[in-house]
Amino acid sequence: MTKTDTGGPGNVLPTPSHTVGPFYGYALPFRGGEDIAPLGHPDTVTVHGYVLDGEGKPLPDALVELWGPRPDGTVPQVDGSLRRDPATGGYLGRNGVEFTGWGRVQTDADGHWYARTLRPGARGDSAPYLSVCVFARGLLVHLFTRIYLPGDQAALAADPLLARVGDRRGTLIAGAEGDGTYRFDIRLQGEGETVFLEFR
Repeated sequence: MTKTDTGGPGNVLPTPSHTVGPFYGYALPFRGGEDIAPLGHPDTVTVHGYVLDGEGKPLPDALVELWGPRPDGTVPQVDGSLRRDPATGGYLGRNGVEFTGWGRVQTDADGHWYARTLRPGARGDSAPYLSVCVFARGLLVHLFTRIYLPGDQAALAADPLLARVGDRRGTLIAGAEGDGTYRFDIRLQGEGETVFLEFR
């Protein structure tokens, strides 16, 4: 604990402690953040899972952000997902028609998250994937990873990143559950830790 001199001799009082944070769980989530795909789009998939700590316990206050291209591999250029009424400044949410490719989801009390988005198309030499950013307690810096969807084994086998991570590649590939639903758990550390990426 640091101390501050109040000016008088012998009058040294403790400074206030730092407030525990971060507070992203209060300011960053928004209604409908999990609904990335336009309503009724035929290429909609649901990706869900848990954010787990080093002991395998789910985190009820994590935040997961997803970005993905359209099914043809092009990156959306639509302005944001948080629309506001120009007259009142009130929150309107998504318009349900345009695909922004981006969403933000807070885990629930059981550490579970889900998002409905479009199945991503391939870009360059990479197999199709969703980019992920994770915020969670105990992390001083957010983490980046990818979610690859199963289905095209040749593309997954040829993906440069999956080839580099070797026997840990399974931590980046979601499990198919049928009906366009995929499970992807994010393990922050410990056995089966998800591969996280560093951008330079």
